[in-house]
Amino acid sequence: MMLGSGMAVADNPHKEAIEGPFAAGTEVTQQCLACHEDEAHDFMKTSHWSWSLTQELPGRTVERGKKNAINNFCTSIAGNEPRCTSCHAGYGWKDSSFDFSDASKVDCLVCHDTTGTYIKDPAGAGEPLAKVDLEKVAKNVGKPVRDNCGSCHFYGGGGDAVKHGDLDSSMAYPDKTTDVHMDSDGNDFQCQACHTTESHAISGNAMGVSPGGIDHIGCENCHDGAPHKNKKINEHTATVACQTCHIPFFARNEATKMSWDWSTAGQDREETLDEYGRKTFQKKKGSFTWGKMVKPAYAWYNGKAGAYMAGDPIKADEVTRLSYPLGDIQDAGAKIYPFKVHTGKQIYDKKHNILATAKTYGAGGYWTEFDWDKAAKLGMEANPTLTAKGISYSGEYGFAPTEMWWRINHMVSPKEEALKCNACHNGGDRLDWKALGYEGDPMKTKQGPRHNKAK
Repeated sequence: MMLGSGMAVADNPHKEAIEGPFAAGTEVTQQCLACHEDEAHDFMKTSHWSWSLTQELPGRTVERGKKNAINNFCTSIAGNEPRCTSCHAGYGWKDSSFDFSDASKVDCLVCHDTTGTYIKDPAGAGEPLAKVDLEKVAKNVGKPVRDNCGSCHFYGGGGDAVKHGDLDSSMAYPDKTTDVHMDSDGNDFQCQACHTTESHAISGNAMGVSPGGIDHIGCENCHDGAPHKNKKINEHTATVACQTCHIPFFARNEATKMSWDWSTAGQDREETLDEYGRKTFQKKKGSFTWGKMVKPAYAWYNGKAGAYMAGDPIKADEVTRLSYPLGDIQDAGAKIYPFKVHTGKQIYDKKHNILATAKTYGAGGYWTEFDWDKAAKLGMEANPTLTAKGISYSGEYGFAPTEMWWRINHMVSPKEEALKCNACHNGGDRLDWKALGYEGDPMKTKQGPRHNKAK
């Protein structure tokens, strides 16, 4: 029987080396360590394990990652670990006491399963579902494929396509129109074709959680810096990222969440669906909007970004940007990139004037008791960043607007479907020239050639 092109194949049979049965994932890892201890310790040095990186943000150096970032989905993993850490490549991260130095907690199978049967418990702190045949999976490990990476990255934020917009279940076996690189009947790239890996360190950083990350992946890794036959188009590459023209839409097949308003949560009204079959209201989560075939937002980006950190002051009547690109028209290192901008309205502490981290999942959580005071108190008590600063819940809360910027890199269209000149120029409205710092369409104002303002 021939295997599908995207299905993983065990290239290093472990049938003779592995002895089951296994009652827990850690028992599998113990056997993996007998031969692969160095690999486990390499992995434990990466942000896939630590969910944190030392990063440079404007004016400060911080430790930041999924571990402590405030987001506008479920606010933070603090206090919500068993649910949020179901996507951690480890076992047992139930609270802040998790031992990151314990190699037996590394989950080798989530990345190396080739059977398609390894499934994490959605609220199990990284443990697999009880029905998984761990011995079968362990005896059939191999190199990762899109399905392995996608088991977490396609479903971030609580469901298929929720978070990124350019990563969802349709990317497991995409057609050419969805992604010309990963087209399962064409180039059939696996994720590591671009996200090159050395000693288990995978290249690439998501700007939302790693805004100061500098481990970027560029199209120039494979493509010439001047790839077009047309000289005028090649000149664009000095100021316009490849993604801007070659990813005209994201969320091509699955609708992605574009906004989340927590302030309406708790209301006793009917749960509703939109034209995509997506929920637009849930009592425990509030109100949402979704988008499909979405045009990106565009901004200058120089490879660095800013971010909100727990405890930073906010102005409740202004939008707090939780992550955002840095760069402008005067920045010689910046280019115009496409983004998904996810907007939110989330709980904040009125007296401290900071965003709160709410406990949503589990005992005392909002989803159980619909009590924002209790959720804020428990969530902020569980947040190590806030407790280290001596900040606890004041007893007064409100809701404030937020936004997160997510850079769009996937769902690259075939060249025939790339944006044409008139999408942006000669009356085209794809780019807001004035918002980008131009006086108008630079083809008409002759503003340029780089970022110099017309005189």
